[in-house]
Amino acid sequence: VGIAVSGATDAARAAADIALLASGIGVIKNAIVEARKIFQRMYSYVLYRITETIRVLFFITLSILAYNFYPVTAVMIILLALLNDLPIITIAYDNVKINRWPEKWNIREILTVSTIIGTMGVVETFLLLWLLINYFKVPYTTATGLAVLQSMIFLKLAVAGHLTIFVTRTRGPFWSIIPGKWLFWSAVGTKLLATLIAVYGWGVSAIGWKYAAIIWVYCLVWFLIEDVTKRAAYKFFSWEVEHQHHKAAF
Repeated sequence: VGIAVSGATDAARAAADIALLASGIGVIKNAIVEARKIFQRMYSYVLYRITETIRVLFFITLSILAYNFYPVTAVMIILLALLNDLPIITIAYDNVKINRWPEKWNIREILTVSTIIGTMGVVETFLLLWLLINYFKVPYTTATGLAVLQSMIFLKLAVAGHLTIFVTRTRGPFWSIIPGKWLFWSAVGTKLLATLIAVYGWGVSAIGWKYAAIIWVYCLVWFLIEDVTKRAAYKFFSWEVEHQHHKAAF
């Protein structure tokens, strides 16, 4: 592209594709850096959105087919959507690592990684449902027992969903890049709010602190497993790219 520097003649500005208003070319670097930050945040958002969609939709479908009841109510689905909105918005202010090279979308990588993490989410949530029914003996055949069971699943989906944000936002370990303060506190705040809703029964059936603590520990354990799995998936894609470049060299 043609670039007219600051102080250029009107003719040069008219002929140029870009006209710089400040001295030097640092503004070009700043634009590139900001664009790559935006790309990384969009990448994290898309990865999280696909993962969470797979987790919730497939789990609800399988639960209905296996047990012939709704694992969460319509009100709970609305609450989950509202609680997810704030952390999702704050992804725009997250800290990201700038790539040295031009960015491009890798749809195959996005779909594969999000499907792997999303499928793990389905398995872990369905396993929790099975444990609540068969190990903790929650009487889901009664109206009261079913309502309590639904509150537990609601809390699990809320806590695990927000923890997944911290999994999908990095390619390395979740602690490799410190999250932005707005993202961190919005995710923590909404998880605590979801916990209080489930514990004290604000619009749902109360489950108490005992079951809430069990669900939190369960979600944290699976959060670590998901993070390790994500890193293995990205490592595979990195190896595949290097292998293709090596073959092309010969």
